[in-house]
Amino acid sequence: MQELKDIDIQGHLTIGGVDTTYLAKKYETPLFVYDVEKIRENARAFVDTFARLGVNAQVAYASKAFSSIAMLQVAKQENLSLDVVSQGELYTALQADFPTEKIHMHGNNKSVAELEMAVKHDIGCIVIDNFHEIDLLKEILANYQSEMDVLIRVTPGIEAHTHDYILTGNEDSKFGFDLANGQAEEAFRKLQEIDSMHVKGLHCHIGSQIFETDGFVMAVRRLFDSLASWKKNYDYTPEVLNLGGGFGIRYTDEDEPLQLDGYVNALVDEIKQQVVKHDMDFPEIWIEPGRAIVGNTAITLYTVGSKKQIPGVRDYIAVDGGMTDNIRPALYQAKYDAILANKANVPASTTASVAGKCCESGDMLLWDVPLANAEPGDLLAVFSTGAYGYSMSSNYNRFPKAAVVFIENKQDKLVIQRETYQEVSKNDLSYE
Repeated sequence: MQELKDIDIQGHLTIGGVDTTYLAKKYETPLFVYDVEKIRENARAFVDTFARLGVNAQVAYASKAFSSIAMLQVAKQENLSLDVVSQGELYTALQADFPTEKIHMHGNNKSVAELEMAVKHDIGCIVIDNFHEIDLLKEILANYQSEMDVLIRVTPGIEAHTHDYILTGNEDSKFGFDLANGQAEEAFRKLQEIDSMHVKGLHCHIGSQIFETDGFVMAVRRLFDSLASWKKNYDYTPEVLNLGGGFGIRYTDEDEPLQLDGYVNALVDEIKQQVVKHDMDFPEIWIEPGRAIVGNTAITLYTVGSKKQIPGVRDYIAVDGGMTDNIRPALYQAKYDAILANKANVPASTTASVAGKCCESGDMLLWDVPLANAEPGDLLAVFSTGAYGYSMSSNYNRFPKAAVVFIENKQDKLVIQRETYQEVSKNDLSYE
């Protein structure tokens, strides 16, 4: 059962104590609805575990999962740091008045404009991804007469148990410097010669939607194998070890994620062993959860429209959204659970596949899910859509982007307005 599957006395699905049928009527559909109390609970699971273990740490929210001014304000309130990967994400952080010293910038192809923006606003750290970036940043820092803390992103060669499209820690990756072929050490040596860059440590990210700790433990061991060599050859020990994110969540009952503190406990335990083994000081640990903080905190509400029955084959229902607000099923074959929100206490009596309304045969949100009998006008709720739904949404077929509502203390607040058709075409220029 999904964490957000609560039903009121009218038989309606609620989120954060608020009736979803009321939300759909007030804000229309498609609609993303976030339970802010759940966001805070997830964030605190990481922060409090590090505190309980007595470990200096930064929990950096990976804003690519869902970035908005309101979301980053919540992250700031929870004393999180922030992971950004673009000018747009950094700009949003600045609009949210996020503390710049707690912002870390990623990206495999950072532009001059992005690096200049990061330097100008004196952000906390830049994660170096390639040799070209070292040269760019060196020049920019000289121009601004500034300095910058950096981490070196490395690929430890660990193949996490995840989908190939979101596997980033193995040797053949567009991200980072490989440890095995010596590129990471070469980058380290080059950075050591640049006074304006302070190498605080290493960063790695082994994948996404990971349900076990073995991959993280193996990555820590490989990082320390390299760091032991750097200590011997260069008298270097890291101040920071950033182990990325990728902590899995439950999308369907098939998923079996760990408790969030389980990932932290495993990381800390292994690092404790490694610092003793290699006679090093215990570094500050940084992690970058995104999906694990927001993924299971939201639902998407849709209105059911047409139905199609193919005897002996499949029953379809169509909704007023689709791949424009959730590309993951088409991109990753991602699976979700769903329920008719206005018939939440009605037992499932049919098996239906849920089609989006885009003019694309691949626009399918769910395949063969058990549902109560759906009729036009019913309200469909899809669970665990808080990560990579809105953030990857598009205007395909010129559909406006959905609205986003936050719920806290049983109060609903609009935090992203629904796009209008005028806004969809506002950048178009006439050819006449």
